[in-house]
Amino acid sequence: MEFKKLGRSDAEIPVLGLGTWGIGGFSSKDVAGDDDDLKALTFGLDLGMHLIDTAEIYASGHSEEVVARAIENRRESVFVATKASPEHLSSEGVLNACNRSLKRLATEYIDLYQAHWPNPRIPISETMKAMERLVREGKVRFIGVSNFSVEQTRQAREALSTVDIVSNQVEYSLLDRSIESELLPYAEKERITVIAYSPLARGRIATGLSRESKWSTMDKIATKYGKTRNQTALNWLVTKQPVIAIPKSASLQHLMENLGGQGWKMDGEDYDLLNQAFR
Repeated sequence: MEFKKLGRSDAEIPVLGLGTWGIGGFSSKDVAGDDDDLKALTFGLDLGMHLIDTAEIYASGHSEEVVARAIENRRESVFVATKASPEHLSSEGVLNACNRSLKRLATEYIDLYQAHWPNPRIPISETMKAMERLVREGKVRFIGVSNFSVEQTRQAREALSTVDIVSNQVEYSLLDRSIESELLPYAEKERITVIAYSPLARGRIATGLSRESKWSTMDKIATKYGKTRNQTALNWLVTKQPVIAIPKSASLQHLMENLGGQGWKMDGEDYDLLNQAFR
C-alpha cells in the first residue's frame, strides 16, 4: 500500500481507505447486513487499507458501531476518521457529539475528527475552537473539514491557534471535477489533504457506455495497463499529490479490485489523454 503525509503533519495514511456510507444502514440503523459489512471492513484492513472513514450520521450512528467491531483487536494500526453533523457544530454540540462517537467506536481517541458540512447558523470559529479543545484533551489527534469551500476552510484555519486543518473531504472523481478550479489548487499550495469520496462516481464509471469517446479512451488506457476502469479511475485520483480516496465497498471482490488502483503509474501521455477525455 502506498502512503501519503496527512496535511502538514508527520502522520502517514494510505492512499486508499475504506468509506462506510451504507455500512450498518443508510439514514437509519439496519443490522441485517452487519456480518457482511464487518467481513468487508476486516478484509479491507487485511489488504492494507488502514484508514476507515465514517460519520455519526451514517446509519444513525450504527456505522460507527460496526467500525468498532472491525478495529477491536487492531485499534493502534487503524487510522479512524469520523464526522460531526452540521446540527452539532456549536461548541457544546461538538463536544457531546465527539463523546458519543468515542463511545460508539469503543475507542479513547479519534484520529481525524471532521465537520461534516458547514452550518451557516453556527460560526465556523466556534466549531473549530471546540475541536481544538478536543485535541488538547487527547480525544482527537487531527482536525479536518468536509464539503467546505476555500473561504470556509480559510475561516476554519484562522480560528485555530495551536493546530491546523489537515484535510478537506469532498466529492471528487473523473465525473465530478468541480474542486479543480479553486479547492484543489488551494489544497496543493497549503498542503491540505483532499479526501475524495465517491471516487468511482457511485458506480457510473464502471457502467459508462464504451461507444462514447471518453469511455473508449478509458478502456484503451485500462487495457494497456491490464487494469479495470475503476482501478484506472482511482489511480488517476491518487496520482495527484494531495489526494487520497475512500471508495466504499461491501464486496470482497470489489475491495480487491480497488486495491489495484494504487501501486502503479500510467505514462504521462496516458494520464493527459484521460484528463482531456473527461474534461
